[in-house]
Amino acid sequence: MSQLYNSIEPNIIDDEMVQKAVEEQCPEDIGKLAKREGINFKDVTELQLSFRNILQIDNLWQFENLTKLQLDNNIIEKIEALETLVHLVWLDLSFNNIEVIEGLDTLVKLQDLSLYNNRISKIEHMDTLQELQIFSIGKNNLTTLEDVIYLRRFKSLRTLNLTGNPLCDDEQYTLFVVAHLPDLVYLDFKLVSDTTREVAVLKYQDLTEPLEREEARALAQLEEKQAKQKELEYHKTAFVEYLNGSFLFDSMYAEDTEAAKLAYLPGVGDLLQAYPSWFVSVCENLFNYGLKEYENREAEVSDFYESLHEALTANQQEGRKIILDFENRNKRRLDEIHNASSYDIAESKRAEYKEDILQLSEALMTLEMLIADQLELLVDKNTIVNAVNASHGIRLLKIDKRESDILSNTYRWQASVTEKAFQNEIDRNRDRVREIVQYIDNLQEELDNIEILKPTE
Repeated sequence: MSQLYNSIEPNIIDDEMVQKAVEEQCPEDIGKLAKREGINFKDVTELQLSFRNILQIDNLWQFENLTKLQLDNNIIEKIEALETLVHLVWLDLSFNNIEVIEGLDTLVKLQDLSLYNNRISKIEHMDTLQELQIFSIGKNNLTTLEDVIYLRRFKSLRTLNLTGNPLCDDEQYTLFVVAHLPDLVYLDFKLVSDTTREVAVLKYQDLTEPLEREEARALAQLEEKQAKQKELEYHKTAFVEYLNGSFLFDSMYAEDTEAAKLAYLPGVGDLLQAYPSWFVSVCENLFNYGLKEYENREAEVSDFYESLHEALTANQQEGRKIILDFENRNKRRLDEIHNASSYDIAESKRAEYKEDILQLSEALMTLEMLIADQLELLVDKNTIVNAVNASHGIRLLKIDKRESDILSNTYRWQASVTEKAFQNEIDRNRDRVREIVQYIDNLQEELDNIEILKPTE
């Protein structure tokens, strides 16, 4: 339970404590093995640090795949040092001395949170916990019913425990909470009945309806913002962001202090009126062209990977066919060596088999080199240089910058695609060569291990 620590020795979470905790929660046989060979904390998904007089949370960054953490029944005063535990689903901080809810921003996967029996006076700083389903904050210092309204943002919240807080003394407590949290199933360990829900809705509809309208408006704004952001990301992928309008033109003249002075020259005013629409039209044409080219690039990349997959599949099938043909002859060759009627015949058969192995190795390596040679075309520097040179054009400073951005993005995109494909093939090629060499070595070892009867003297 929460407590003062003037009579006990406070602890911090150090390597020794977590090592011991992990060993204790392992089965006996695994625990002995872990103690002897060590534990990779990245493999630990659950950790129990209850009843250890912990004053400060620390040294948990190594448990990057942790999903369940128990820190209950300690003397912790502050929620901190949990930002790396992004996979946490279950967190128990009950029976501590925590006064403020904080330090939970990165725990976006959290579903079950217990802050029971602490010293918290306000529900706050939990906005990112959108997957929260179970929340226990009973026996704290919550005094205002309106604090519960904060929990409306958690659309998945189904179980809530507030019992033991001063706000529970309000005679309207249950109805207020149920009315403002309409999706709640359990409140203070009790099932919310349909009757209670109906009464609560009727009693507080004058308060909840404005909240619902405001939430609907905020949701619509959020969805609109997300749609615009998604569209912008698509435009960035096509390297044409902010070209579908007057953004570029406006940014040019926002920094041009001389434009206003030039407007007073004869004839310039008419030009300045016509120029913006012409410029925007050029930008929009470039925007539409960029989107079309993006679709073409995506189609080309898709065709490339499809063709690469077909080539690799055909190559692998040919390799399997060669190996299968060899394997069909393999046993017969070994039997001929083993059952040879004389040493000379056995040695002759062994030499033939060794030649077969050499030919098999050459055939498999030749197939592998065919793929490797074809993929080397991806790094043809002349192709990249020509593509960059073909894009050169506009002179004005802002246009040059925009052109440079487009070319840089195109180059990085092209380089990333080719580099990824080439690196994947290098890795595959190395693995394949290693498999071939190992296979050949195994065959050679099998051949060398055959015992041949030596000629009698």
